Amino acid sequence: MTRAQRPGPVRHDSAATSAVAASVSEVLASRAAILVFLAFALAYFLSALLRAITATLSPTLSVELALSASDLGLLAGGYFFGFALTQLPLGSWLDRHGPRRVILAFLSVAVLGCVAFAVATSFTALLAARVLIGMGVSACLMAPLTGYRRWLSPGAQMRANSWMLMTGSFGMVAATLPVQWLMPLTGWRGLFWALAALVVLSMVGIALTVPHWRRSEPDAALVDVPAAPPASGYGMIWRHPYFRQMLPIGFVNYGGMVAVQTLWAGPWMVQVAGYTPQEAAGGLFAINLSMLCTFWLWGVVNPHLVRHGWQPERLIAWGLPLSFVVLGAIVLLGGDAGWPLWALYCVSCTFVSLSQPAVALALPAEAAGRALSAYNLAIFAGVFAVQWGIGLLIDALGVFGGSEADRYRSAIAIFGACGVLAYAVFLRAHLGRAAERLPG
Repeated sequence: MTRAQRPGPVRHDSAATSAVAASVSEVLASRAAILVFLAFALAYFLSALLRAITATLSPTLSVELALSASDLGLLAGGYFFGFALTQLPLGSWLDRHGPRRVILAFLSVAVLGCVAFAVATSFTALLAARVLIGMGVSACLMAPLTGYRRWLSPGAQMRANSWMLMTGSFGMVAATLPVQWLMPLTGWRGLFWALAALVVLSMVGIALTVPHWRRSEPDAALVDVPAAPPASGYGMIWRHPYFRQMLPIGFVNYGGMVAVQTLWAGPWMVQVAGYTPQEAAGGLFAINLSMLCTFWLWGVVNPHLVRHGWQPERLIAWGLPLSFVVLGAIVLLGGDAGWPLWALYCVSCTFVSLSQPAVALALPAEAAGRALSAYNLAIFAGVFAVQWGIGLLIDALGVFGGSEADRYRSAIAIFGACGVLAYAVFLRAHLGRAAERLPG
């Protein structure tokens, strides 16, 4: 009898559960697991580098193609527009066809986008290429996390998620000073030809190492086996209480962390703390390096925390308030708050990154692609809303007078208040669910 034919949920005994986990762990055991992770990690490293590279290239592109500030903003946003376009269909395709086939198809689009960017001679061509790049790399995190949900135990999934984010931070580090060092040697066009070649290399690695998808493959993380495969749409994702519990902090706190890391920390250092542009670039390099080290550390400790009963929502409930304390200190100190405090803020926000694999674990493995993509869409919607919203606040607060530094401080304070509110909504739901699990 197949899983779909079983009349109801079946609870395995401990021996059966161990056997299922062992059979799944063989898919990504030992050396094969390392090779699969490295192949996926290279693709995600390149996607993060491509996400952040326009900030480094903006002076050169402005001069060569006569781009205005609004053109540069739209060019940077083109990546996120292309990324957002694919998220919902991506989840369904991942559940149906598996990570290997989907990411290879998407990366083909990324190669086309890199080549188009390298040969572009106008702003319109650059923007179209940027949208293609965003679409092409949009599976670079969701595809491996979908596979890990099926192939790895919960502790190993938390570690793999953190280390994938670490490689993303590494990509953002590489998009700063290393790109500046390469520019005199390759030019920006040669750089994108090289990136296209590296994407092709990552595709070869994925094709050679990642297992084929079997929809009937056992689930290493769940003890209860569902009576039937879940519905193919997103309704059951949006209605799931755990997804709703994590949604506010994903949108505001997680999205806000990325918005600060990729945009607003830099202008703060220049406009409020008085850094030179070169000093701000060094500060961003240090912030991204701090994030890289933090995600590496999360990957080391996560399996141990899971084994000792520290569930992701519990860690978030205890740890995320540290970010509010740091953000409050940044607002109070104003010009005295430089990159070290912004690095500490971003590091203290990484507790919320545990929500992403936790959402996948809370839903059936057959719906992992949709759960991860829906949550990722919420995060990137939050990035857009916070990036744009802080800018709107800075401009709007000008009607009250005051210096530009004061407007920055007020805008960040309002963002911090939104973060506290989102955390309060999460905490209320978390405590309610915890109370329901208590005996009696």
